[in-house]
Amino acid sequence: MLTTQQIIAKYGKPDDDGSDYLVTIQLPYPMRLAWDIKTSVTKIRCHKLIATNFQNVFKDLLTHYGLAKIQELGIDLFGGCFAFRKMRGGNDYSRHSWAIAIDLNPAKNGLKTPWSKALFSKPEYKPMIDIFYKHGFINLGKEKHYDAMHFEIGA
Repeated sequence: MLTTQQIIAKYGKPDDDGSDYLVTIQLPYPMRLAWDIKTSVTKIRCHKLIATNFQNVFKDLLTHYGLAKIQELGIDLFGGCFAFRKMRGGNDYSRHSWAIAIDLNPAKNGLKTPWSKALFSKPEYKPMIDIFYKHGFINLGKEKHYDAMHFEIGA
């Protein structure tokens, strides 16, 4: 995992609007807003240096699972990417402040949910986890045994 100093060195300092480093990418399939599943998400804002990483993840997920399976498994439940804020319970900036992280299906993979009980720990999600790792991301559920919804760039 990258330290905050390493992130600042590579991705710059975060700010509240991200105008210097955010780009908007088109998703290859529609996602649903996790807290309002009737709202479709077709684009996300992420850090310009990892936009291709995100695009490749979503393309590979679609190729591997297909849209119907993505929706059935809840992989399309978008919990956020850019959010300028401090880490919950901490003084350091959240990785979301740089938009180098994404949360998926937060209700079933929550911050305090142990990895063993998280939905993403089940075998049918292993290909998804592997796809994220293939494109340079790590999953906190797998790495720290909590917060399985959270995928962040690892380098």
